[in-house]
Amino acid sequence: MEIPRAIIAAAVLLSAMITAASAIAGTATYYTTYLPSACYGFADQGTMIAAANPSLYANGGACGSRYTIRCTGGTNQTPNPCRNGQVTVTIVDLCPGCGPNQFDLSYEAFSVIGNPDAGRIQIDYTQ
Repeated sequence: MEIPRAIIAAAVLLSAMITAASAIAGTATYYTTYLPSACYGFADQGTMIAAANPSLYANGGACGSRYTIRCTGGTNQTPNPCRNGQVTVTIVDLCPGCGPNQFDLSYEAFSVIGNPDAGRIQIDYTQ
């Protein structure tokens, strides 16, 4: 028995809407010194990494968690703050100065979704 294409298309659309609705708004900045990290010390975890704000970090409970992040806009007057697409990062560190719903992304991860000249961007993220 073949499933009609209209049902498949509706399921894909519904799935995308649920994912978009569950995204959390926040902000992102970037950093460039990756070692040592609060989670892994001097063990290299690559460059698609991030530091989490204290509440998200949860005393190390977030170490190794992965988040998908996309830029939604700028926080200052820098033209074209966003780049298309999204990036998935792994939490490797604590960002003690970050506010609620803020990530400090590696420079490489930030550059995938945002213009580094902006310094800080608005984001949506999901785990």
